[in-house]
Amino acid sequence: MSIDNLRSTVLDEFDLSVRMVNGLIKDLQNHYEGRGIELIKVASGFRFQTRSELSPWLSKLWTEKAPKYSRAMLETLSLIAYRQPITRGEIEEVRGVAVSSSIIRTLQERGWIKVIGHKEIPGRPALFATTPVFLDYFGLASLEELPPLPEVAPASFNLGNESPFIDDLPETGPTNENQSDSGESDVRETTESTG
Repeated sequence: MSIDNLRSTVLDEFDLSVRMVNGLIKDLQNHYEGRGIELIKVASGFRFQTRSELSPWLSKLWTEKAPKYSRAMLETLSLIAYRQPITRGEIEEVRGVAVSSSIIRTLQERGWIKVIGHKEIPGRPALFATTPVFLDYFGLASLEELPPLPEVAPASFNLGNESPFIDDLPETGPTNENQSDSGESDVRETTESTG
């Protein structure tokens, strides 16, 4: 929840300033330090969630399978996150292969990316950027919290074998190096319980 939402709902009868609410949130964060859950700041406000280091044990409580994302989808999402705003053509230029329409559609349906305008070049291609939903999902308060990209020499940049983008998204990682845009091999998302 955002601070404004907290102030206008559960805290409305107390008439607390934003500064006071921030202080209370800090006290709560300190209170939960070293426990199984934590209060973290994400793009849309604050949320309680289980600590990521508990994921191996908590995942045993849920029998449903974690969503799978293809390497192509994660590469596309990573390029949008790190180079936004970016066009589909620019993504294809970096990856060296065409971006499947289903990948863009899936990312938009999840609410992770959106069209924020059109590039003023012939054809006026759509410019894609990430959304607060993307930041919330990966537990980020802002894009500045994305891990830094490793230095890659342009001549050795080959997305077919290794991608400097995929491994840097929080809480996700590839399980199979031989993947294509068809999604034949998948990447399993780390299970994390949120509250």
